[in-house]
Amino acid sequence: MSKPAPRKLRCAIYTRKSSEEGLEQAFNSLHAQREACEAYIASQRSEGWVTVREQYNDGGVSGGTLERPGLQQLLSDIKDGLVDVVVVYKIDRLSRSLPDFAKMVDIFDSNDVTFISVTQSFNTTTSMGRLTLNILLSFAQFEREVTAERIRDKVAASKKKGMWMGGVSPYGFYVENRRLLIHEERAANVRWIFSRFIKVGSCTIVARDLEKRGIRTPKGNLIDKKYLYRMLRNRAYIGEVVHKDESYPGKHKAIIDRKTWDKVQAIIKENPRIRAARTRNSVPALLSGLLHGPDGAAFSPTYTKKGGRLYRYYVSQTILKHGARTCPVGRVPAGEIEASVVTQLRTVFRQPEIVAGTWRAAQRDPSAANEQDVRRALEQLDPVWDELFPAEQARIASLLIERVDVTETELNVRLRIDGLADLAEELQPQDHDEEDAA
Repeated sequence: MSKPAPRKLRCAIYTRKSSEEGLEQAFNSLHAQREACEAYIASQRSEGWVTVREQYNDGGVSGGTLERPGLQQLLSDIKDGLVDVVVVYKIDRLSRSLPDFAKMVDIFDSNDVTFISVTQSFNTTTSMGRLTLNILLSFAQFEREVTAERIRDKVAASKKKGMWMGGVSPYGFYVENRRLLIHEERAANVRWIFSRFIKVGSCTIVARDLEKRGIRTPKGNLIDKKYLYRMLRNRAYIGEVVHKDESYPGKHKAIIDRKTWDKVQAIIKENPRIRAARTRNSVPALLSGLLHGPDGAAFSPTYTKKGGRLYRYYVSQTILKHGARTCPVGRVPAGEIEASVVTQLRTVFRQPEIVAGTWRAAQRDPSAANEQDVRRALEQLDPVWDELFPAEQARIASLLIERVDVTETELNVRLRIDGLADLAEELQPQDHDEEDAA
């Protein structure tokens, strides 16, 4: 009586390499792993072992994660009942993480799949084999963690020596041979940013100034407040390297001198509300030079403090020169009259057709902005007006308003048609092709 043929066991070979180095070669590490596994399966042919056609390879992928295309395809085929044995060259090719490997073993067991390592003798169907496997896997994970600690220690030691250890280089620098070198054109922008911040004390204003100047990040993005705050706190600009909140002298040259750096840090450490209040007080009043009384005299902005609060006013030049009661409207609260003027301006923003007739009658140079440009510009302003900084609001007001006349009973705002055209031209989309190419 002949011996029955052994049950056919479908063997899936899994290979992995952590780095991409050498993968372009005709015969690489993945090929070597597969060749060894195929030879092992061939030696077990008498037991019914056969290699499945599907190849499960992961080149340049860490063993510390399960999110690997080749591995995921293998696990999917296991769940579909297409695999009986998983064969690897070495256990850590499958995983370097004990928790991850435990998850895979559960999948193997629930689908009656056996795991084999060519260079290590395991049988995961027995308790002793499982224990031995977990012990070796623990050592593999330990080795990985020790290697990571060595790398961290090397990075820390290198930074303490002032060396640049990779990452995105700060604006104003570029990397060559693992050293930070100064990009002269961008370094000039960095110096301007620091000096401008010292003057205005506001990243919002500096960001808007940079946008007007066409200065952007190396990737062509706008430089916003968050980007500026990171830049203003980056000690690389004073020639230092930081590691875990400790700074060390760097091997690169500084862009900013220590005196400028200290001034900027002192401003940043100030209470933001105090800094914002000082910035607001340093900008021109909204109606400065525009407001006039019933006698034609100009009004000047002023303020007084009572009980710790600031009260702003516009005062007629007539009463400043000739005393009280010489003008029927000698003083007006700044907040109230500015709000009234802004309300009239925003009515124009929301209904640009109000100025259409006046625009056509003005018969401007056809090469300048047209009526459609003016409408588009005004419509853009309304939704963003409240977000504009006071200095910008004052600039736009002086651009759009020719004169504001106030009497005891009414307020009259006279617009500047030329200002409408200038604003329309300013808000038109600009062609940045040349800038991007630079």
